[in-house]
Amino acid sequence: MLETAAPAPFAATVMRIEPQWIDYNGHLNMAYYNVLFDRAIDQLFAELGVGPDYLAARSHSTMTAECHVRYLREIGESDPVQVHIWLLAADEKRLHTFEELRHATEGWVSATSENMTLHIDMAVRRVAPFPPDIMDRVQAMAAAHRAVPRPDGIGRQIAMPRR
Repeated sequence: MLETAAPAPFAATVMRIEPQWIDYNGHLNMAYYNVLFDRAIDQLFAELGVGPDYLAARSHSTMTAECHVRYLREIGESDPVQVHIWLLAADEKRLHTFEELRHATEGWVSATSENMTLHIDMAVRRVAPFPPDIMDRVQAMAAAHRAVPRPDGIGRQIAMPRR
């Protein structure tokens, strides 16, 4: 559990690209970027106290409402990767996060994912406020993440280039 503000941004554990995730183009298939981002956000949620134990104990969880992924540089089989996550903003029911998938040893960014996550009361499957103890953790992490530089790409929209 989060006793003091975690370092910012949050760094998930190093993961490896699995061979079956490589597509016919010889690089990581787009679907598996989301797998890596999802595994990393689960680590952040555990740090905040809203992981699987939270669901079992309190019948509340989180669900993604919106996701915007940018694919910036190919990543290949067996490459070590690490996801860094910024908690950009939060209110009583939502978390706004930004994630960078980086090559773990060389440091370059392969992809980013910007997400809006909702806090859900699973008994009624509706959005619900975070309980006070969880909100305290969320606010502490958000404050720590506000204190560091923001990465490039936050708030990007999909659009054709202007001529």
